[in-house]
Amino acid sequence: MARKTPPFEESLAELEHLVERLEQGDLGLEESLRLFARGVQLSRICQTALKEAEQKVQILLEENGEPALKPFADES
Repeated sequence: MARKTPPFEESLAELEHLVERLEQGDLGLEESLRLFARGVQLSRICQTALKEAEQKVQILLEENGEPALKPFADES
């Protein structure tokens, strides 16, 4: 069973926690690299979620300046 992408808020909270841990500076190199890699992954998840939200808003506002519902192609 494929792992579902976590919600934006959950990903952002985890990313903030990772940044706090990395900023403390008391981690070893291997742990720092592991957390950094996870942070990059979470950053990409958040960027994708924000881009999709922006597309949805654009679709709603596109037609003659009035909200118009149109199908959204979810890439998930």
